Amino acid sequence: MSKKLMTLLLALAMLLSLAACGGQQAAAPEATEAPAAAEEPAAADTPAPEPEEAVPATITDPSGAEITVPEDISSIVTLAPSLTEMVVALGCGDAIAACDTQSAGLDGLNPDVPVFDMVNPDMESLAALKPDLLLVSNMSLYDQQDPYQPLIDMGVCVACVPNAESIQGIYDDIAFLGQLLGRTEEADGLAADMRASIDAIAAVGSAIPEEERKSVYFEISAAPYMYSFGSGVYLDEMISLIGAENILADQTGWLSVEGETVVAAAPDVILTNVNYIDDPVGEILGRDGWAGVPAVADGAVYYIDNMASSLPNHNIVTALEQMAQAVYPTYFAR
Repeated sequence: MSKKLMTLLLALAMLLSLAACGGQQAAAPEATEAPAAAEEPAAADTPAPEPEEAVPATITDPSGAEITVPEDISSIVTLAPSLTEMVVALGCGDAIAACDTQSAGLDGLNPDVPVFDMVNPDMESLAALKPDLLLVSNMSLYDQQDPYQPLIDMGVCVACVPNAESIQGIYDDIAFLGQLLGRTEEADGLAADMRASIDAIAAVGSAIPEEERKSVYFEISAAPYMYSFGSGVYLDEMISLIGAENILADQTGWLSVEGETVVAAAPDVILTNVNYIDDPVGEILGRDGWAGVPAVADGAVYYIDNMASSLPNHNIVTALEQMAQAVYPTYFAR
């Protein structure tokens, strides 16, 4: 399969302030009468030094590009739902002036904001909004070269946050956005809550006896164009954290999958986050030639929330909890 087609399949599956701080001037002490002093010759007039202009901060975004951060960020456009959710979680949802079509309807977002195609946004309409900050992911850069240079030339800060491939990458993205938006305390708290939830699940998962550990196939695109992942993907980490094994862990990255591969691997549990067909669980249970797969024979096929599992941000905790309860209901009882 070509790289472009694999990228498009992945896009289908995965799509399915800076607070202005002003200090108060200290009050002047009450005037008191000073003792008389001998007069001294008047000093020659010396011009007062001119105040230095504030220099905008320059930082490096997660894509490696150097960006200049505006002194005030009051208007933000987000072109990736994972980033929209993080901006809202950091308390800046009110500043979002436009978003991508996949972000429309997310909690904490003004439902009336205009929306854009994240892969091929209308540059003229974006320019007309004149946002202080435009946040994009690597999905927005698909098959395009420097598409945002005109916006950069007109003074828009364009920051690219590629989709994180690991859980640590998600922590790093939260920290970056906290720095960018002047919300470092909120970012620290968001990451701390995420880490605490993951650590609690990992503690249980690591204690599951070896003989009780289950194999898992996680499907993110349904037949006939099945798609999943191997190692080097945060979802693979999540399967390991709950004490299970990804049947495709011997491969790397996002993968197109043949049905025969899954049948031969005989997974104990099948998880799916496919949300573009009416009954993804029923479709898997009824697939020709899959009746002998242990997960299908035992009815151990479960749906995992699509947004929580396909967006690399703090909300993967929700998907992780669902995965744990589906695979090991006894160990992770609600």
